[in-house]
Amino acid sequence: MSQSPKSPARKTSQAGPSLSGTNLERAGDYNQRVTLQSIRIGGAKTKPEIAALTGLTVPAITNITKRLLDDGLIVEAGKLHGGRGQPAMTLAVNPDGCFSIGLNIDRDHVTILLLDFAGQVRARSTWEVAFAGPDAVAEFFETNWKAFLKTKGVEAERIIGVGVAMPDDMARVDLPHRPAEYGAWNTTDVRQLLSRRHDLPVTVENDAAAAALGELHFGHGMNAPSFFYVLVTSGLGGGLVVEGEYFRGAQGRSGELGFLPVTSPRIDVATLQEAVSLSALAQFLENNGFSIAAPGDLETLPQKGLEAVEAWIDLAADLLTGPTVAISCLINPQAVYIGGRLPESLVDRLAAALETKLAGVPGVPALAPVQRAALAADAPAMGAAILPIIERLLPSRAALQKT
Repeated sequence: MSQSPKSPARKTSQAGPSLSGTNLERAGDYNQRVTLQSIRIGGAKTKPEIAALTGLTVPAITNITKRLLDDGLIVEAGKLHGGRGQPAMTLAVNPDGCFSIGLNIDRDHVTILLLDFAGQVRARSTWEVAFAGPDAVAEFFETNWKAFLKTKGVEAERIIGVGVAMPDDMARVDLPHRPAEYGAWNTTDVRQLLSRRHDLPVTVENDAAAAALGELHFGHGMNAPSFFYVLVTSGLGGGLVVEGEYFRGAQGRSGELGFLPVTSPRIDVATLQEAVSLSALAQFLENNGFSIAAPGDLETLPQKGLEAVEAWIDLAADLLTGPTVAISCLINPQAVYIGGRLPESLVDRLAAALETKLAGVPGVPALAPVQRAALAADAPAMGAAILPIIERLLPSRAALQKT
């Protein structure tokens, strides 16, 4: 149907989550979130530039930025010279304005980090452990939480929350060597487990969703806000972001890439994650006479081992071709990003191999480019850390509904 002359043009997001402010009554908090987001994206800005991005008036921006300056969330970054009249002061986010904790719990490791407001990791610890139970994870969290409080430049009162990223059905997916006691995760309330150790709010999210949200707010998604995120960890997950909003689906299980059925003459598996995942790669190497204790070992294997890794990359790219074509045709994202526990060099080779195979698929109307995510290695942990920041400070549809 053609659009009538009086119909407003369809609005498309150009830079991360929506930067459109609102003048609705009682929506001051949301306008502040939008203003803060506009300052985060693309570096320091003047008040007129912020007003142009958000659709708010310059006086409104003046009032909002005064509050943000008073709260220490932004700083004056210097005057912009070269235009007519008095030089305009530019504003930028204050990295020390707030901090958050991100915890990634997975079947083959636990990672915790401290993130500042500029998206920089200020402290980090990883425990390479298979099937860590709730009590062990809680002890790991408490030990590192206390250490993070001693990080230079970090004020404890500016840590605004804890985000946790973990796979759905973490203890229900059957993996090699999984102990029976790992089933304790099925009855564990993670919020309660961690909240006994501090008084900060705890937000729990699926690991692929957290990785996609991290990419949206601190990675490529700041400039390309419609994408599909492929997360390669002990399993295989996916996250869909459309126009700056994470899409969860009717039951909150969108992006379950790993459970797609596989029919291939190259391998006898039922689902995609049985062939394309870090645990699948480890099993593939074991079948070829090699073993790894951590993902970093993948780059230091002997020549025959490296050749086995390349063979797996080719297999993984082959099996991902069909799903990636489907993603391009059904969703038409700006890009497909790959991240997770694989070393960055392997992610780059996997993305290149997948691009090559996609180029050989005829008749696809629009193929999304495939590349390594900006937040690749620690994506779930960084995504987890961004959750409290989104909840407290950044614009989202949920935040607007609360105003």
